[in-house]
Amino acid sequence: MFYLCGRMKYDSEIQKRRTFAIISHPDAGKTTLTEKFLLFGGAIQVAGAVKSNKIKKHATSDFMEIERQRGISVATSVMSFQYKDKLINLLDTPGHKDFAEDTYRTLTAVDSVILVVDSVKGVEEQTRKLMEVCRMRDTPVIVFINKLDRDGKPPFDLLDEIEKELNIHLHPLSWPINMGKEFKGVYNLYDKSLLLFNPNQKATDEDIVPLKDLSDPLLTELVGEKDAGHLREDVELIQGVYGDFDSGPYLEGKAAPVFFGSAINNFGVKELLDTFIRIAPEPRDMETSTREVSVHEDKFSGFIFKIHANLDPRHRDRIAFLRVCSGKFERNKYFHHVRLDRDVRFSNPYSFMAREKDVIEEAYPGDVVGLFDTGNFKIGDTLTEGEDFYFTGVPSFSPELFKEVINKDPMKTKQLEKGLVQLTDEGVAQLFTQYAGNRKIIGCVGELQFEVIQYRLLQEYGASVQFNSLPFYKACWITCDDKKKLEDFIRFKTANVVTDKDGHLVYLAQSEWFLNTEMNNNPDIKFHFSSEIHKS
Repeated sequence: MFYLCGRMKYDSEIQKRRTFAIISHPDAGKTTLTEKFLLFGGAIQVAGAVKSNKIKKHATSDFMEIERQRGISVATSVMSFQYKDKLINLLDTPGHKDFAEDTYRTLTAVDSVILVVDSVKGVEEQTRKLMEVCRMRDTPVIVFINKLDRDGKPPFDLLDEIEKELNIHLHPLSWPINMGKEFKGVYNLYDKSLLLFNPNQKATDEDIVPLKDLSDPLLTELVGEKDAGHLREDVELIQGVYGDFDSGPYLEGKAAPVFFGSAINNFGVKELLDTFIRIAPEPRDMETSTREVSVHEDKFSGFIFKIHANLDPRHRDRIAFLRVCSGKFERNKYFHHVRLDRDVRFSNPYSFMAREKDVIEEAYPGDVVGLFDTGNFKIGDTLTEGEDFYFTGVPSFSPELFKEVINKDPMKTKQLEKGLVQLTDEGVAQLFTQYAGNRKIIGCVGELQFEVIQYRLLQEYGASVQFNSLPFYKACWITCDDKKKLEDFIRFKTANVVTDKDGHLVYLAQSEWFLNTEMNNNPDIKFHFSSEIHKS
């Protein structure tokens, strides 16, 4: 009986939670949409995107100094807030392509995604890459087509483009009446209401007009005969093509509901949020190295998907972000750290509201908890109540750019080494050491990451460095069952062999041709293009 009561209690907590990420190409309006969600949830009182002559209040979720200077998000930020009867865990992700790896890992910690598309630019390169990761995991996606107050592509053209480019079926749940200067509002197909747009004021509940159906004469009165006629034709076509909305294909990641709006004007955002909490999935079961963990299990389990050093530069703190997958996380309770094979406990676990941190007593599946970390955690680490397994699918990709680290101040060697280890533990880049040498090499997905690392090494550790480019094309982790063959390969290829932070051997190929040649010449050696984080 006690077990059932426990299940019932956890189930009610699980049903309340919605954990999702907002993803987009840079400048599509992701951070603005994030802020509007927080405003609706009462988590903030003023939008950070407000700009005045010389003052620029920065987005709540952009908490690193370099983000504030450059106006981009480079680290995933976690925010929790209540909306109606739901507890929402929102993960805001970097839009910039150079920080895609952080976004990919974040997508392993969420149950669904809202994808923001700019109505003027349509689908862009980064949108495609992000969507590929969602498709790999069958993550449910809702599309928000933003910036309707600008003259963008016609709505049907946008739907065609998104379906074709992102290889997913769409299902409009709202529909715009014109765009740009002629934009009058959106019709909500989900609950048959009209939301009128006034460019001089933010949308409120008073702007929502319930309609019996589209034949209601009130529609013509509000938007004019011509636009009412167009809307009726469009909706008839939508219903003919798409039919009634079925949440099944959405939850399976095969179809994406679509909403139209203007985040900067707070328009269409509440309709998106209201529908989201009704249809988005609760926390879901997750695969591990030994079995599938059910979200309804009594015993706690969770994994680290992100590490952030110096969240508060004054306190030199390092926070590991834990996604709770099953059971109940409790403050001051001992949990089993699988990789280190020892028990750990946390006296000050946090929940997040961007830079604000609140100490929590407990957390449930779907929640993201910040754990104060003294260097015990790596991305992908698993905590349990004693069972040994790892949550699978936390990616570490082969870098595409490689640079040697040159120390400009030998007096700060210790600080530099500490900074390199801590920053690369966060997953923003990978650190390699020359085999049988001490040369340090950083591998990144994008150029901007080097700039961030250089800036943070100086600001947070007092270490001044320069980066010299190296002519490598790809990093491949190498393994071989025959120890002698591996030793021979290393001896002949010393200049190209490095070790990663965990001591695993890595071959740095100068070009695709060199890589293919080595793979053909050494059939017994396995070349791996992504490191499963736990080989050790």
